[in-house]
Amino acid sequence: MPPIPFRSTLARLVLLAALLVCWSDAALAQVRVEFHSFNGSFFGSRFPHTFVVFEGTLDSGERVHSNFGFSAKTVSPAVLAGPVAHVVYSEKEKYLKSTNVHFTIDVPDATYRRMMQEVIAWRDAPGKYYDLDTRNCIHFVGRLAELAGIKVDYPHDLLRKPKAWLNHIGDLNPQLHARPIP
Repeated sequence: MPPIPFRSTLARLVLLAALLVCWSDAALAQVRVEFHSFNGSFFGSRFPHTFVVFEGTLDSGERVHSNFGFSAKTVSPAVLAGPVAHVVYSEKEKYLKSTNVHFTIDVPDATYRRMMQEVIAWRDAPGKYYDLDTRNCIHFVGRLAELAGIKVDYPHDLLRKPKAWLNHIGDLNPQLHARPIP
C-alpha cells in the first residue's frame, strides 16, 4: 500500500483531471452561425439566395447542425406582383460546399434559442408572407443577424443581391473581419 501523501496527491491529480475535462467540455459548448450566400444558377434554376448555418454544441451537450433560408414556396411570375406563399427550408448538405461563407459568429445558447424562435415565427407566419422587396431571404437573414447583435440595413439597390448585401453587412461590422466575396 502506497504511503498516505502519495495517495492524497494521486487523488488530487485525478480530481484535477476530471475538473479539466468538465471545464473543457463546457468551454467547447458553443454554436457557430455562418452567414452564406448562393450566387444563383441560370441552368440550375436556382436564384441568388442567402441563408444561415448553425453548427455546434449547446451547454446541455445537445448537438446543433442545421441551416435555414426563406423563400417563395413556388417560384413564378406572381413573385413579382406582391406577397406570395412562403417557406423556410434547409439546403441539402451537398449544396453547402458550393456557397459563399461571408462571416461566422459564435452565439450563446440564449441567442441561439431566440434565433430559432424567429425561424419558427417566419416559418409559421399565416398567409402570404414572402415579398420580393420587403420580406425576402435577405430580410430573414438580416433579422437573425440583428438578434445576434450585428448591425443591419437594407439598401434598396441590394435587396435582390444576397452576396452583395452580405458583403455590405460585413463592411458595416468591421468586428466580423469579413472579407468581401467578389
